[in-house]
Amino acid sequence: MTDTQRPETVPDTLIAATEASSAVSGVDAPAAQEVDALIIGAGPVGLFTAFQLGLQGVQAHICDTLSVMGGQCIELYADKPIYDIPGIPLCTGRELAARLQQQIAPFAPVFHPRTQVAEVQAQGDGRWRVQLQGQEPAPDGGDGTTWLLAKTIFVTAGVGAFVPKQLRLPGIEALVGRQVFYHPDLGDAWVAQQAAALAASKVPQVVVHGGDEAAVQAAVTAAQHPLLASASVVLLHRRDQFSAPQALLDALAALRASGRVEVIVGMPQSLEVAEGGAAARLQALAYIDADGQDQRLPCDQLWVCQGISPKLGPLLEWGLAIEKKQLQVATDSFATSATGIYAAGDIVSYPGKRKLILCGFYEATMAAMAAIEYLHGEKLLLEYTTTSKRLHERLGVSHPD
Repeated sequence: MTDTQRPETVPDTLIAATEASSAVSGVDAPAAQEVDALIIGAGPVGLFTAFQLGLQGVQAHICDTLSVMGGQCIELYADKPIYDIPGIPLCTGRELAARLQQQIAPFAPVFHPRTQVAEVQAQGDGRWRVQLQGQEPAPDGGDGTTWLLAKTIFVTAGVGAFVPKQLRLPGIEALVGRQVFYHPDLGDAWVAQQAAALAASKVPQVVVHGGDEAAVQAAVTAAQHPLLASASVVLLHRRDQFSAPQALLDALAALRASGRVEVIVGMPQSLEVAEGGAAARLQALAYIDADGQDQRLPCDQLWVCQGISPKLGPLLEWGLAIEKKQLQVATDSFATSATGIYAAGDIVSYPGKRKLILCGFYEATMAAMAAIEYLHGEKLLLEYTTTSKRLHERLGVSHPD
């Protein structure tokens, strides 16, 4: 897409999906919350998009498959140094994510963690009906689905949505969300749900599978949480070495020494399941130990934390112009081939594109300003945060008289 090519139409695939959804008779569409902007991806570029929108008085909703903001900065190099952020000689990925969150705080963006866009439907009035699907059922018993009616959408998904790597064992799909959980969020509400489920077992046992920071954190949380005091905790990994911050490793070592956490070296092979289908009940996990021997491990819940990988997922089905798994955009607005949908960061491609955070910040700024003009139907008045009273009010800072 060149600078002068403007998105004037809605992709046929989105129209077809909308018509098919509308054709379902006798079923009312779920209520949707009206929002001005939805940002898909809470990495640095997504967060800076929220900042630029906030400066113009637009509160953004942000969704991400991760439980925290930060994207690649948090998931891939949280504690590694970054040297090329203007004005910041050195910071870690974690520090950059924290600073960006501090920067957008005055605008109170709404964060939807551990959610992925499952469906996007074009509406006749130019808005987009978006289904956000949670990774597990909601605490209130719902299916974890949220519907939004967005005037604009910003795709800042980097290299794709980070999704947990699946454990490939026969029959495991029927247990996901009931006894098998991928990268659980470990919040008190979620832990309380699992504690209630484990209460039915005479000798409850939680098995955490994995060897990275998420796995170690899950094992430590399970061992230390008062609601899970009656449950045994096992950390299963292919070797007795773990990758996590030293403080977390020290906590694990102390729990092992006290007998609260048992570490088992082995590789899962199969599940022992009672009944079948919706009534399937996980009873044990079969694994091969370090000596190559078959072993059986009683298991009431299996928390799988064996890493994550980026995937574009449903984005490929939206009908947007894509080349080599990257969105094509107009470089004067970073608009995609669909009206009202913009993109920035590593997910986009155009002549001269450089995959740098700095470039993503520029793209986010251009996309946000173009979207504001689209929403208001007029040219955006350029204001400076140094002197603008209106911007100072939105930032919550004092304005010099």
